[in-house]
Amino acid sequence: MQTKPVLMLEDVKKIAAAAEGEALANNWKVVISIVDDGGHLLWLQRLDGVAPISAHIAPAKARTASLGVRESKIYEDMINNGRMSFLSAPLLEGMLEGGVPILVNGYCVGAVGVSGVKSEQDAQIAKAGIAALGL
Repeated sequence: MQTKPVLMLEDVKKIAAAAEGEALANNWKVVISIVDDGGHLLWLQRLDGVAPISAHIAPAKARTASLGVRESKIYEDMINNGRMSFLSAPLLEGMLEGGVPILVNGYCVGAVGVSGVKSEQDAQIAKAGIAALGL
């Protein structure tokens, strides 16, 4: 039987703090969401002034990235390139850029989803959070 790494609360707090720092440094109002490898919510942080809908979009992006073990942007690109069938994929609701999986030694241990600014900026914030783990 294999063993695999898991996110601990300390890891989640590091990711959240770094993601928040990236957002604040750029004066971006966002929601930051962190999920485990099963897409279960571990962290939700809504910065002041962000649209309420982002509190639903950010966790959906994170779940999509975690369950698919790939950035949520990949699904968005497939759909935009005509593969409309992905709209019916079960459990995948956040098929927009801004969800980034957290990969450790080849295992997906979770993901970060961000919503509130342009999609590429959401992804930038998520990646800044993950970078705080020093992987």
